[in-house]
Amino acid sequence: MSQQLVMDSGTEDAKQMARILYLVHACTFFFSLGMLSFLPLIVNYIKRPDTNGTIVYSHHSWMIRSFWFYVIWMGVGFVLFATIIGIPVAWLVWALAWLWKAYRLIRGFLDLNSNKPMPV
Repeated sequence: MSQQLVMDSGTEDAKQMARILYLVHACTFFFSLGMLSFLPLIVNYIKRPDTNGTIVYSHHSWMIRSFWFYVIWMGVGFVLFATIIGIPVAWLVWALAWLWKAYRLIRGFLDLNSNKPMPV
C-alpha cells in the first residue's frame, strides 16, 4: 500500500513539473516569441524519460513537438520574408504559427489538469 502512495506522489510531482514547464514555455513564448523556449525544451528532454508509462510522458512529447513544429513554421516564414513577394504571406504564416502554438500550450495545460494524456 505504501509503495502505491509513493508512486502516486511521484506522478503528482511529475505533473507539477509539467505544469511549470507549460507555464515557462508560455512565458518565453509570449515575451520572446518563442526564442527562449529552448530553455524549457531542454528540461522536457531531461524529465521525459522519468515519466515513461504515465500520462505526463505524453505531455513532455507534446511540448517537444510543439516547439519543433513552431521552429519549422517560423523558419518557413523567415524564408518567405526574405523574398519581396512573400512578405505578406510570411506575416500570415507567423501569425498562424503563433496561434497554433498558443492553442497547443493551452490545450496541453488544460488536459494535464484533467488527467488526460495528449495524442501521440
